[in-house]
Amino acid sequence: MVGGIDGEARADGAGSAVGTGTGTGTADGAGGPDWQGGSNLLGVDRPDVVLAAFERGEPQVGVAVIGLALNHADPAAVLPLVARALESTDRKVRRQGVIALAHVARLHRTVDRRCLELLRRCPRGNEADDDLWSFVPHRELPLWLWRHHVRERLVDRLRRPFG
Repeated sequence: MVGGIDGEARADGAGSAVGTGTGTGTADGAGGPDWQGGSNLLGVDRPDVVLAAFERGEPQVGVAVIGLALNHADPAAVLPLVARALESTDRKVRRQGVIALAHVARLHRTVDRRCLELLRRCPRGNEADDDLWSFVPHRELPLWLWRHHVRERLVDRLRRPFG
């Protein structure tokens, strides 16, 4: 949406959105994100701001996804944007998506099936693997993640001296 009327969210991150954060796009209320310089991207708390950044092809959108994961209270609103980062053709944005997923797991103790499917394509041993295993109930995790962690524990145990 490209409006500019009070109370209307704009694609550039200005304006307010009902029921989310401070209405500025950042948790500290200091104004919209600085996409050129990258300042306050970790303070983004509005999914519409991050979605608009994806649409514009902002190179630092992955940092904003991490900020959204840290600042937004509803994981159901955050996880689709984490998935979009995990699907990115940009390796750096995919990596930032993994970090954002780790934060969602740690803070909200949840994950969705789409993010799990996308995470499976990533190299094992990343932050999301470990935080999912540590904070999300194991019964909600797929078999491939179980295999990774069981094998990892077995190797660690075999490397330790007996006694």
